[in-house]
Amino acid sequence: MPAFGYFEWSGRRGLAALAVLALSLCAAAQILELRVPPGVLPPEVPADNPPTEAKVALGRKLYFDTRISKDGSVACATCHAPSHAFVDPRGKPTSAGVGGALGTRNAPTVLNAAFLASQFWDGRAPTLEAQAVQPLVNPIEHGFADPAAVVAKLRTLGDYPPLFKAAFGSPEIRMERVGQAIASFERTLLSLDAPIDRFLAGATNAISESAKRGWGLFNSKARCNSCHGRIDVAPLFTDDQFHNIGVGVKKLDFAAVSRKAAAAVGSGASIDRLALTNAEASELGRFLVTREQKDLGAFKTPQLRNVAQTAPYMHDGSEATLADVIAFYDRGGNDNPYLDGGIRPLGLTDQEKADLVALLETFTSSDLARFAELEKSASK
Repeated sequence: MPAFGYFEWSGRRGLAALAVLALSLCAAAQILELRVPPGVLPPEVPADNPPTEAKVALGRKLYFDTRISKDGSVACATCHAPSHAFVDPRGKPTSAGVGGALGTRNAPTVLNAAFLASQFWDGRAPTLEAQAVQPLVNPIEHGFADPAAVVAKLRTLGDYPPLFKAAFGSPEIRMERVGQAIASFERTLLSLDAPIDRFLAGATNAISESAKRGWGLFNSKARCNSCHGRIDVAPLFTDDQFHNIGVGVKKLDFAAVSRKAAAAVGSGASIDRLALTNAEASELGRFLVTREQKDLGAFKTPQLRNVAQTAPYMHDGSEATLADVIAFYDRGGNDNPYLDGGIRPLGLTDQEKADLVALLETFTSSDLARFAELEKSASK
């Protein structure tokens, strides 16, 4: 086994043991195998970026290194901290980057992001590799002017060339390799060990009676399963699709803003920069990527894994607690011309709302503490 102690097989009982990620070093080419519970499809890995021990080690170092930002203050972990289920530990609605500049989006967790078909709230990055490099050149995240500036910075840091050589066979530093290394590390951030898993595997005492009632509501009156249904082979409890549920649309003139944004993107404006620096354009959601009317105000359905640990909620961080989220859905979201047809008032009682919160708390992984050692090992 490679020296990643936080991924070692723990020997825990039953399905919980199977849910703990183990990395086994294949004999050929030192390729790491991402092991998942039986019946779960492993994350897809690009053919040109198989994970290796050296590549994961490089990606881990890059992920935690604040030197890779314009002012030396921001790392990937600044907004995606292991100590807080890989979301922003500062708890604000949206995240701040270099110089304390605030963006327009709430930082989603990168835990289990390897399973997702696309990345970011609007799906603008088709792979983890693409996701990993965009924040580096966003003016209000890491703040570099362009990929060349990132590479130039890394070339001044003497500890990196040997790591790139170990990972890629030569010490050459390229933006593509930066993305591949960070993505390889992020693909190891898997956790599928929670009370809900044990309950669904047949352990009836794994969750409370309130949570059991919540599970019944989840699949019936509350209609959560419409977008967060259970899929055995991909157990993140998300349809991985985009929906307009009425977040952030109260004062938005969709027609005017979408015309302006579409023209900007058509003229070469960066979607990434528009999404994080233009408050009105940000609320267009998936439309910024597709420029199709059906995607106006639509955002990705988030996974429910560790949802009790990832407040605040929604793409703009506008809901502070799980109770707030349930109240939002109970009233039918916010009406707008492009509201998803499945969003409507639910008529939940106070007890039913409490039962749903109790259920969502059972999606918290039992093994989150093991990720706390990541930052320590990255500094070695």
